[in-house]
Amino acid sequence: MRMYDLIIKKRNGLTLSNEEINFMIEGYQNNEIPDYQMSAMMMAIYFKGMNADETLALTMAMVNSGEILDLSDIDGIKVDKHSTGGVGDKTSLTLTPMVAACGIKVAKMSGRGLGHTGGTIDKLESFEGFSTDMTSEKFYTQIEEVGIAIMGQTKDLAPVDKKLYALRDVTATVDNLSLIAASIMSKKIAAGADAICLDVKTGSGAFMKDEKDAYKLAKEMVDIGTGAGRKTIAVITDMDQPLGNNVGNALEVKEAIETLQGHGPKDFEELCLTLGSYMLILGEKANSIKEARQMLLDVIENGSALAKFAEFIEAQGGDKCAVFHMDLLPKAQYEIPVLSEKSGFVSKIACDEIGICSLILGGGRETKESVIDLAVGIKLLKKKGDYVKQGEPLCIIHGNDMEKIKLAKDRFLKAYDFSETEIAPTQFIKAVLEA
Repeated sequence: MRMYDLIIKKRNGLTLSNEEINFMIEGYQNNEIPDYQMSAMMMAIYFKGMNADETLALTMAMVNSGEILDLSDIDGIKVDKHSTGGVGDKTSLTLTPMVAACGIKVAKMSGRGLGHTGGTIDKLESFEGFSTDMTSEKFYTQIEEVGIAIMGQTKDLAPVDKKLYALRDVTATVDNLSLIAASIMSKKIAAGADAICLDVKTGSGAFMKDEKDAYKLAKEMVDIGTGAGRKTIAVITDMDQPLGNNVGNALEVKEAIETLQGHGPKDFEELCLTLGSYMLILGEKANSIKEARQMLLDVIENGSALAKFAEFIEAQGGDKCAVFHMDLLPKAQYEIPVLSEKSGFVSKIACDEIGICSLILGGGRETKESVIDLAVGIKLLKKKGDYVKQGEPLCIIHGNDMEKIKLAKDRFLKAYDFSETEIAPTQFIKAVLEA
């Protein structure tokens, strides 16, 4: 078998067999296939595509390139959740303790933020001492004893994915649905959960700007998960404006806690209840969305979800006192209101621009080496559909550097559009895809 022949085969639009895909991935991982040949293959795939069988074979070859966590000794169905990322997306912080308080074990790998989208690990590090650096044994034990464990993505899980992504990044072959889906799902499958709930976001703040593309990606990932023997559901959700009101690490932690206390933003609460309901169904704790939703509302009302979050924070070395006393979380030196220059109904928010404003303040990474300021960010006071008078505050900027605050303020004002007429509400949950 020769890589040259496989490149020609895919260039001509033919289907690669499982054996050919395994040969290609193993050869590339072992440095037997050079970057220039794999680049040619990625470009051939970009233009000719892959069918469902090829995509599953590629995913499993990537899974088998490294460690596969075995959670089978842990009682019950283990459920994982993945988001394709957005602005103000602090969902894992609220959702996982809600689900765990209902008796479902959550085994999750998370990453750090890069660019305008935040990372779960960065947010959690707002708790002094919190760490996601743990052995596999510690991961298993904590899932069993606490019901939640979140660890950083390790180099041993689907290691060839990292090598492939770096190559795709510099050869303009990132934006192919099969390659995106295989990259995401290889890590999810290798992480060992029995069931996977996917939050696929669409809109100006999402990776998939177009709803049709988000639907296609969701279907690809559900097909992969099902083909790999994992119960998989995808929920397509709106990211045409920031999720909730707070953008920025410690600010998002506060909003996550407020939601666990029962008084979070309605859009964020709705997302947690929707995803959580499907996670309870996947975990066979509920038979219907109505039953699952009530279970989740109950653990918020009786305080057990908040208590579970505190237990989780403490188990991973964090100061659980900050869960109950949020003034212990990082706080910015300045809180500056941004006043509207116009009157009218908010008709559009360039969501990615709000994320970039937080990045400018120091709340995100422009490179992997950037140091994040956990305290900074933006608290939105007006969202789509709200009426604003000229001179009324649109948001509060939390910052530690007045020059950065000015830059963020100028950019923030350009992110809002206004209408003289009332705006119809956006459908937040777009679709749900099952096998």
